[in-house]
Amino acid sequence: MSPAQVAPALAGIAAEIRRDVVTTIQHAQLGHIGGDLSVTDILVAVYWGAMSIDPLAPKAEDRDRFILSKGHCAASLYSVLARAGFFPRSALADFAQDLSPLNGHPNRVKVPGVETNTGPLGHGFPVATGCALGAKLRGLNYRTIVVIGDGELQEGSNWEAAMTAAHYGLSSLTAIVDRNRLQQGARTEDTKGLEPLDEKWASFGWETRRIDGHDYCQLLEALGPSTTGKPVAIVADTIKGKGVSFIEDRVEWHHKVPSDEQVHAALEELSR
Repeated sequence: MSPAQVAPALAGIAAEIRRDVVTTIQHAQLGHIGGDLSVTDILVAVYWGAMSIDPLAPKAEDRDRFILSKGHCAASLYSVLARAGFFPRSALADFAQDLSPLNGHPNRVKVPGVETNTGPLGHGFPVATGCALGAKLRGLNYRTIVVIGDGELQEGSNWEAAMTAAHYGLSSLTAIVDRNRLQQGARTEDTKGLEPLDEKWASFGWETRRIDGHDYCQLLEALGPSTTGKPVAIVADTIKGKGVSFIEDRVEWHHKVPSDEQVHAALEELSR
């Protein structure tokens, strides 16, 4: 099927995941709702349109690897993993509760489908680079896909990893930047300017693609394999809080928790 034919089904899955995010965070009384909502379409395109995975064999050697480097947005990842069959959806009700495996940041020991423990600290991308290098050294064909927060790109370890991946020609590695332009407390460009971000990636030796991160046709096309033998960087322009009008592009919703009334309003919007 073409991306245009698949897009409506993916949009439906994304709406369900956004509803999960809103209710999960409200129930837990903590989370990072703005970034969860901005990254949802990217995660749906990756899991239902790009990766080869088997929830019954989450440690298979030839599995594709996905790393959410912006690990503070765990609520969206957990919903995706649950809907992909890695664990029951009922477990989402235990998010961030005492003794729950679904911590505020993903934990590879506790949660099937999680490749490494992460936070928005520049750690996940270097690990993903190591995964891709391991595949090349062992002659395996799996892909490694990593989603990076744009504020996280202020960490120097990311650019060391970018140089390493280009040096070794890790064409099986795809890095996606969730470019929502907001980080904790401020806009990224007011904190430390990142633009022209696509040109920066290209200057580091990456095949670079810039897209609308909420357009499934563009996402699915961009998630295609490298055409140059270089690693692929996708700068996905997104809206923080996408899908809920009173959350969209509002810095205070980086980690604000919605009230009961706001949850009701959000769920109504996400059901249209």
